[in-house]
Amino acid sequence: MKRMIVIGAALVLAAMSLAGCKRNESPVQFHAQGQPQSLSEWHVLDVRDGRLRFNAGVEPYALNTALFSDYAHKLRTIWMPAGTKANYHAQDAFDFPVGTIISKTFYYPRGEGDAVLRVAENADETRDGLDLSKVRLIETRLLVRRENGWVALPYVWNAEQTEATLARAGETIPLTLHKPDGSAKQDFAYMVPDENQCAGCHGTNNTTRELHPIGPKARHLNRESPWHPGENQLARMVALGRLEGLPKDGVPHNARLDDATASVQDRARAYLDVNCGHCHSKVGPADTSGLWLDAGTEEPRRLGLCKPPVAAGQGTGDHLFDIVPGRPQDSILVYRMDSLDPGAMMPELGRSTVHEEGVALISEWIGAWLGSCSSADPNVAMQ
Repeated sequence: MKRMIVIGAALVLAAMSLAGCKRNESPVQFHAQGQPQSLSEWHVLDVRDGRLRFNAGVEPYALNTALFSDYAHKLRTIWMPAGTKANYHAQDAFDFPVGTIISKTFYYPRGEGDAVLRVAENADETRDGLDLSKVRLIETRLLVRRENGWVALPYVWNAEQTEATLARAGETIPLTLHKPDGSAKQDFAYMVPDENQCAGCHGTNNTTRELHPIGPKARHLNRESPWHPGENQLARMVALGRLEGLPKDGVPHNARLDDATASVQDRARAYLDVNCGHCHSKVGPADTSGLWLDAGTEEPRRLGLCKPPVAAGQGTGDHLFDIVPGRPQDSILVYRMDSLDPGAMMPELGRSTVHEEGVALISEWIGAWLGSCSSADPNVAMQ
């Protein structure tokens, strides 16, 4: 009997060893060229034991205020080759080394039947990966830093939630969005962007048209890590040997949308920065609009105050100015955020629903501005 126990124990240890070796056979795989057809070929994320998990060395991160995408939740990760570091930049996205893989997985909490839920994100839902019995995976977008620059690759998850396949031409996914209390039900078409649409957002410089990350900037990442309570995300990157050049103080910080202690102005500016600022800036694709909504813009006129549109066409809704102080209902900015008309809605990509909370926030912000646009030199001020 003792001999059988010893033999049994030895077999268990051998099996565990083989299992460990098997897992070690699939580290993150950077593809320096080509377009792998399956997300699993990258080994960044792993479906295992009913959960979507990160591979070894893959670091999750969160933003202070995130881009709205039809109420989808997002799991974001960064992986960099061993021994490499990103270089800190105060305003632009960090300079990541060749081999970096940034992933963003879009998912929804499951409702009854095929419905998905419109609920706020909860950090606890990603602490041990995503429980696939509670969420529905929609897509995972990769942004890959190759020798010649960044490449964007969208992958769509199958119905079995076992694999995601490259969708170069994009895809339309019909969804039904529910509030948990049943007070709202909305059928909509979730749009997975094609390669050109990915470039439309990530080509943040209208001159070079080169793709760049949008989220991994100091002001977005400067916050506590949801996965490591008490640790600042930027300080953690430094401690892991993944970031150099982080100053001891003066690091920019955007407000969190859900922070009730932050001012309306700080939350509104953070929202516009991450949702609109990568396009509406002095160098972005909407540079000729004269409407700059990035965090670095302070001039009220550039932010839209009493500024007539340059070439908005039907997107004006017959309104005269981008922002009319104290009158959000007369402001083009609010009109376009609240529209689903393809010729008027802003942002024009990445949503098929209206972000009601975002519209309410920007309306409250504009409602606090003083003055009017009735004179050539209006006496206006932000509150």
